Amino acid sequence: MRKRLCLLLLPLLFLPGCRREEPARTAYELYFQEADLTYSAGESPFRTETVYLYDAETDTPRLLAEALVGELLKGPADETLKSAFPAGTTLLSLKVDGDRARVDLSPSYESLSGVALTLADSALAMTLSQVPEISSVQITVRGRELAYRDRQILNVREVLLTPEEDVISTVEARLWFLNQEGGLTAAEQILDLYEGDTQVSAVAKALEGRPEGRDLLSPLPEGFQVKSVWLEEDICYVNLSSALLEGLEEGAVRTALRALENSLSSLEAVEEVRFLVDGEFRRDIGLFDGEEK
Repeated sequence: MRKRLCLLLLPLLFLPGCRREEPARTAYELYFQEADLTYSAGESPFRTETVYLYDAETDTPRLLAEALVGELLKGPADETLKSAFPAGTTLLSLKVDGDRARVDLSPSYESLSGVALTLADSALAMTLSQVPEISSVQITVRGRELAYRDRQILNVREVLLTPEEDVISTVEARLWFLNQEGGLTAAEQILDLYEGDTQVSAVAKALEGRPEGRDLLSPLPEGFQVKSVWLEEDICYVNLSSALLEGLEEGAVRTALRALENSLSSLEAVEEVRFLVDGEFRRDIGLFDGEEK
């Protein structure tokens, strides 16, 4: 009899008055890059992906901002899009002071510079622009500002993107690449500068590739990466990561440093190149006085 009673009560669960209401959700847009910019034809390199967040879990500006940044850092579901953030980037903290969001990210964000940094900053600012109470964003890494960033405070209503295809300037440089014998060979090049680029960042980025029409290779070994590069007066600072240097063959690292120093020194504005590791000046890396360039 008890079994029959249960069966009779089951249809009551599906009556209109007994339906359980779904929690309210709101749609927001996350900003990601086009994975292939070949056909963007000067348009914005960004496309959006929609995410639905529960209103009850995002009922304050800080909670909504945290949720948006968290979803943004997960990356896109659409395979035609890619994240503007380096792999492994995480949110350390987020505070909303007045109308400003203070976003603190993990150290992997320091690997960005030039156009890549501008795009990541912009993706974050545009995503947070959907929080009505936030009108500006300050992005730090482990609580510190990136000294080489042009603007430390981003106005989310005025973030204007210049598509990566829009060249705003050029610079002549003498870049040093590896020849087939493993030695360094100079190649004169005119580098395009995009929004957010500096001359020194353009040189460092160019060394990651190879010159067209020349049988030359990148002097930077696999795994070697310049975290940041900037110019103060006539001194160029090149910041490297100790974690990325570990495990690399010493000779290959010295060749990479020589190529960087020679290439950066070819710029008229650069009189001296200094290398840092994790932001600390190191005298034991780089070229020694009198060493052949």
